[in-house]
Amino acid sequence: MRLPDGKRIEYLPKLPRDRSRGIGCIGSGFIMRDCHLVAYRRAGFRVVAIASQHRDHAEATARLRGVEHVYNHYREMLDDEAVEVIDIAVPPNRQAEIVRDIVRLGKHVRGILAQKPLAPNLREAEEIVRLCREAKIKLAVNQNMRYDQAMRALKWLLDGGYLGKPVLATIEMRAIPHWMPWQAEQGWCTCRIMSIHHLDCFRFLFGDPQRIYASFRPDPRTTFPHEDGVCLYILEYADGLRASSWDDVWSGPAREGVEMRRGAQRDIGINWRVEGTEGIARGTIGWPDYPAGSPSTIDFASVRFPGRWFRPRWAERWFPDAFVGTMSQLLCAIEDDTEPEISGEDNLKTMALVDAAYLSAREHRAVSLEEVRQ
Repeated sequence: MRLPDGKRIEYLPKLPRDRSRGIGCIGSGFIMRDCHLVAYRRAGFRVVAIASQHRDHAEATARLRGVEHVYNHYREMLDDEAVEVIDIAVPPNRQAEIVRDIVRLGKHVRGILAQKPLAPNLREAEEIVRLCREAKIKLAVNQNMRYDQAMRALKWLLDGGYLGKPVLATIEMRAIPHWMPWQAEQGWCTCRIMSIHHLDCFRFLFGDPQRIYASFRPDPRTTFPHEDGVCLYILEYADGLRASSWDDVWSGPAREGVEMRRGAQRDIGINWRVEGTEGIARGTIGWPDYPAGSPSTIDFASVRFPGRWFRPRWAERWFPDAFVGTMSQLLCAIEDDTEPEISGEDNLKTMALVDAAYLSAREHRAVSLEEVRQ
């Protein structure tokens, strides 16, 4: 979409000039099978190998997505000189062990794309970042909501000054996620898995806050012990901006006999809004209705164009299309010898913000990033 000032809204990621660099995948579950590999094929990236905990799962994924080589173990894949980039899609408590093996055995590996959260805690994440830095391997973290099309368009508007100085930013999530067995083992629910997307996007859009105040309560539907079911939090910025999110995975008794409807849909979804001194933007994130799927949306108005609302739309979706961006920014960093846009070093601040949210909720007080990074 082109605005009246002649500028075109940019919402798609930069792609590498060379898309032939070999990618080796570790993991063959939903996120790899139906997001990463689908997105990579659409972008023309070259996936050369895959390995997972169960070879039959890896073989099925390889057949479905056209991956040529299947290895019994990822350590065997690290001997394959065609594999220059490792894409990890395993639970966070396994990532440090895998990264240790990559830096020890993967002598030709130049880049790693790791899942979010990078680790079960900040200290282990710091170890992963240090290992990759010392091995001169570029580390990127799959904070894929940064590449959601609405978030990219919103960032473009903010950087272009169309909204003026941000005053208030909000996200409201009503969803009923499918928790994985490994989450029960870790005792996590919403904050480290879902809220981390919103916290990272606030950082992407506005920079680092001074402090966070969080309040959690358990989710009545989730049976394993946890503290972070419904998560509410406020980020305070030095310039006065306030950013807040309500991350609600209860969403009412929709699975317990009550159908809550808005039109033809259950009353779940993700809505966001940013108010500035010179404009306003609002929209949706098209995740909760996956796999049928719908694109995220953005509507905005600016004092530059009085009396007009703009409603650009696109065909791309967060899942799976945003995963083009998370791999592309790593490939571009390798190609140009720069830091990835979602570097491991930068992601430590998101990890610190998550840890600060837990500490705030437990101690009922505001917590700064510096306090948890000491």
